[in-house]
Amino acid sequence: MRPAGVLLVCGLVLGATGDPSQDFCSQILNSGVKPGFPKTIKTNDPDVLRAARHSAESFNNCSNDAFLFRESHISRALVQIVKGLKFMLDLDISRTTCKKTRHSSLDDCSFQTNRTLKQTLSCYSEVWVIPWLQSFKVPVLRCH
Repeated sequence: MRPAGVLLVCGLVLGATGDPSQDFCSQILNSGVKPGFPKTIKTNDPDVLRAARHSAESFNNCSNDAFLFRESHISRALVQIVKGLKFMLDLDISRTTCKKTRHSSLDDCSFQTNRTLKQTLSCYSEVWVIPWLQSFKVPVLRCH
């Protein structure tokens, strides 16, 4: 894909989300990213943070833990342009004080401070984002 193709992807991100990170498109355009090649991206990038949240939510949906987990640290993030955007993340997720039965927003959940309940898992996650379909999937999530 030539720079014009990259512009198309960024344009689709702009059109679909309505509030894209200008930094994200700038990073893609100025970094020499080629389709199919993973590229390191800042761990505090808003798109990376959204991908990490999707990872935590996927974990919560599959877990039988009584408490919700949320992302606590992102140590590495890569992005790849392939039929949308594929984020590859190394992150930690930690148990919060929010119980699943209350369906709390993760933004309102503090991390556990009780020594017996405190737990952090190291995870690798892949999050596929197709902005023009307003779609995301977490096909890979491995935590230990």
